[in-house]
Amino acid sequence: MKVLIVGSGGREHMLVKTLSTSKRVKEIFVAPGNGGIEDEATTVNIREDDLESLVEFAKSNEIDWTIVGPEIPLAQGIVNRFRQENLLIFGPTQEAARIESSKDFAKGLMKKHQIPTARYETFTDSEKAKAYVKEQGVPIVIKADGLAAGKGVVVATEESVALGAIEDMLDGNRFGAAGARVVIEEFLDGEEFSLFAFVNGEHVYPMIPARDFKRAFENDEGPNTGGMGAYAPVSDLEPSKIEETIKHVLEPTAKAMVDEGVPFTGILYAGLIETKQGVKVIEFNARFGDPETQVVLPLLENDLIDVIEKVSNGEDPNLQWKDACAVGVVVASSGYPGAYEKDVELPPLPSSATCYVTHAGTKKASTQTYASTGGRVLLVGSIQDSYENAQKEINHYLSSFDVSENFFYRNDIGPRR
Repeated sequence: MKVLIVGSGGREHMLVKTLSTSKRVKEIFVAPGNGGIEDEATTVNIREDDLESLVEFAKSNEIDWTIVGPEIPLAQGIVNRFRQENLLIFGPTQEAARIESSKDFAKGLMKKHQIPTARYETFTDSEKAKAYVKEQGVPIVIKADGLAAGKGVVVATEESVALGAIEDMLDGNRFGAAGARVVIEEFLDGEEFSLFAFVNGEHVYPMIPARDFKRAFENDEGPNTGGMGAYAPVSDLEPSKIEETIKHVLEPTAKAMVDEGVPFTGILYAGLIETKQGVKVIEFNARFGDPETQVVLPLLENDLIDVIEKVSNGEDPNLQWKDACAVGVVVASSGYPGAYEKDVELPPLPSSATCYVTHAGTKKASTQTYASTGGRVLLVGSIQDSYENAQKEINHYLSSFDVSENFFYRNDIGPRR
């Protein structure tokens, strides 16, 4: 088989690594890919949002399956275009991808179909939004309605921060059209976790839960990021809570999408929180999450291409998981998620029998070296019999990585002791 992966981040690099183990996959193309992916697959110089060029590439290269990593091409309708050309592609249609591309749509769906989530209101007028914040009090959560690359959420513990976020989005046009509407939610207190599922219509096949770390710095301090690391499975999550999530969140959401005439096929990602009132939804994504993918997929025993085919055909993939623990730590550019330097050469990356590395924001600087192109640069992961042993292997790897003033990472990724 020939497979095309669309995207350029760590999630796509992990898809490459996972599909490379399949006996059925003979060639992997990635558009546009990154420096690390270039070592393991054929990168193609086509942007992820250039849908027509991607269609033409898939046709002319006789691609058997296309797998979409990021949210933007899904929101633009890449699945619709590929299906028009009778090309096999795994992901939701543009209409179904609204579960991620519009928080207002997702919240409305949950409210209508009684899927547990935070109370909310939606605003386009900043004065009305500010009045609502003053009435509700803090802590409170301000979200840009549309796609903002993981940066459109502000958890405000001070009123001035909440009001400033509203001004930024509605008056300052910080996120353009994505922030022309804001969703304001009650703050939910509890432990967060993520649960992915392969979905086709009302058929839901859950993966193992993961927990990611959104704050930039240790002890969950600093600004929200796209994720500074993750681990899987989540040992402190009771099996009954996972069952509750499947029964009251994932399955009803899949059914709700069918009932609304926008059936979902692909990866449904639920960002969740365990509250005193039960598990509630923070957000939905319409694709694999990053960095959770980098700790979930390494634990999957099945051949991923088999799973995708079976799910697409309405068959149970019978997911099997390794009895092990995976931890992944993100190395980020200093200044991230704010301003940071690009084109900074990375220290040499040692080879390791106990750790794996996925590239997110890198390009080749030479045959042996890489330079940074983004905020999140790498993820170093390890699969071991315990979280402690995985953390120990990662710490050993990163100690030889010689992180300078140009890069940083968190030392506390893993279960809280």
